[in-house]
Amino acid sequence: QVQLVESGGGLVQAGGSLRLSCAASGNIVSIAFMGWYRQAPGKQRELVAGIASGGRTNYAESVKGRFTISRDNTKRTLYLQMNSLKPEDTAVYYCNVDTAYSRAYWGQGTQVTVSS
Repeated sequence: QVQLVESGGGLVQAGGSLRLSCAASGNIVSIAFMGWYRQAPGKQRELVAGIASGGRTNYAESVKGRFTISRDNTKRTLYLQMNSLKPEDTAVYYCNVDTAYSRAYWGQGTQVTVSS
């Protein structure tokens, strides 16, 4: 059974940093894309950052230059380094893995709260 477990969320002051981790377990075949999404209260879930199987990354305009997505294949872990955090970054952050067979896996989410 595939599991994605996020960690690293918390409360931080504006301008601070956090690093989120997403550890994958189970048999995931043919990963095509891994990403971090977030959902703030009353808003739709949005893609924050993603990394394709070939290593190409993409970011939401609102986080470019502040967030960095990376992965460690040996540890089967996805990371999101978040710097210069703003109150508008407050949300539940979710880890996602999409496969070439159109299977999508999600973590349970981790809360990030940025105080002003």
